[in-house]
Amino acid sequence: MKPSALLRVATVAAPVVAGALFLGAPAQPRAPMGAPSGADTVLAGDWEYTTSAVGVRDTETKCVRPSEINRFFGGLSTRRWQCTYPVRQVGNGNARFEGTCQDRKGRRVNVRLNGTYQQESFSFRGGAQLARGTPYLPASITARRISAQCPANAEYF
Repeated sequence: MKPSALLRVATVAAPVVAGALFLGAPAQPRAPMGAPSGADTVLAGDWEYTTSAVGVRDTETKCVRPSEINRFFGGLSTRRWQCTYPVRQVGNGNARFEGTCQDRKGRRVNVRLNGTYQQESFSFRGGAQLARGTPYLPASITARRISAQCPANAEYF
């Protein structure tokens, strides 16, 4: 493939990959045999998260209510992407996920992520595969809880 064509593909793919990674972030950590323990869950509050894929980096801030923790940390169903993770290994501060995300237009992205999490932060690295048989493009998502309370003008997740 010519370098100019590769650059065009990367330019178009970057937002898809970054969106899929953010919206397809891992599921809420659960204790191996039952309900989540206090130290094994992500807390509600004001969060800052950064996605990076194909050289495109984006940082946003969102307020996450207690009722939205699963969606924020699980990414299973959002306005833009529907993601599923048949492979989901979470525990003791480490996580590994493999699955797919699909947008309303039917575009599918295979996603692999792994990394660490704590109550107030997580960092996952991996990649996204835009088409079957193509290599996974490097991508990451990192997030940190800025505050337990959200500002009055907060954008909610």
